[in-house]
Amino acid sequence: MSRGSSVTRRSALVAGGATLVALSLTRAAFAQKFPSRNIMITIPTGEGGGADRDARLFANSWRKRLDTNFEFEFYPGAAGQVGYQFYLRKEPNPHDLLFANLGPEVIMLTLQAPNIKVGTDIVYIQQTLSEPMAVWVGPNSPIGSLEQLVDEAKSRTVTVSVSRLPHPASIGMLALGEQMGAKFNLVPYGGGNPSAMAAITGEVDCCALPITNAIQLADQARILGVFDDKNAAGEAADNAPTVNEVFGINLPPLTSSRAFAVHGATIDKFPDEVAQLKATMQQTLEDPAYAKSVEDAGLPSIFIDPGDQERAMAVAQATAELADRYRTLLTGK
Repeated sequence: MSRGSSVTRRSALVAGGATLVALSLTRAAFAQKFPSRNIMITIPTGEGGGADRDARLFANSWRKRLDTNFEFEFYPGAAGQVGYQFYLRKEPNPHDLLFANLGPEVIMLTLQAPNIKVGTDIVYIQQTLSEPMAVWVGPNSPIGSLEQLVDEAKSRTVTVSVSRLPHPASIGMLALGEQMGAKFNLVPYGGGNPSAMAAITGEVDCCALPITNAIQLADQARILGVFDDKNAAGEAADNAPTVNEVFGINLPPLTSSRAFAVHGATIDKFPDEVAQLKATMQQTLEDPAYAKSVEDAGLPSIFIDPGDQERAMAVAQATAELADRYRTLLTGK
């Protein structure tokens, strides 16, 4: 072999070392570039609803720290099950997130999608907002108080619009009816906006939804009662009493939290990227500018409720236990 074509062990080692360095630099550069494309957010409800509103409000502030754009896709159906199934068919990737409404969706997963395992298939990594459920009536309703609503429901079946049957608001109304001997017929409308419109127009007697839906409607909604230990929104929520204090009962707080989620496998495969997602989410939640944007959208910033993965998963677990506790009321079985 000629000298010009010979490859010594030393030169091979040098070349190999250079290749390893290049690969290491490439990996480091890739990691530093995250996100390398837009973040896609799957929402398991329809466009234009509360989840859409809250996700966009958050993303508008979050992009200042993550330095990327966001795209949204909506998959309503089967009380959120369609959206979860669509999301979980995607390859685990830190560029693909799910924006959840923890209350109704964990109830849905508990009651009708046992093949989807919370904590394994899907992991909630950051809670953003929490709010209680409320029952309210439209502006022309003859019902003026929570006591009057229950009295009415003792003499006839009162219709209640809800966004979906597996929901903390549904639990609240059914449990109230059970304890007070009142008859409530829940009518699912497939989203917060059509549920609210049904109450405003008088198509149903009342509506049960997360409280911010009613707050945003201003004088189009009169809040009768709150399913929590207190009405944290105060005057913004008509200083409405809690259901428990009106009737001297002990229903558990019925709240729902917004939270971002990823495939369980994403956490294992992309720990650095997930850590970056979490850190920038937390920074956004602590930013006064984000709180102002929430207020500007007509929502009380008191409902901003940061929670890390441990807390978000604890909320999910508590909600699953609540669904099991009220399984018979929700399913009739």
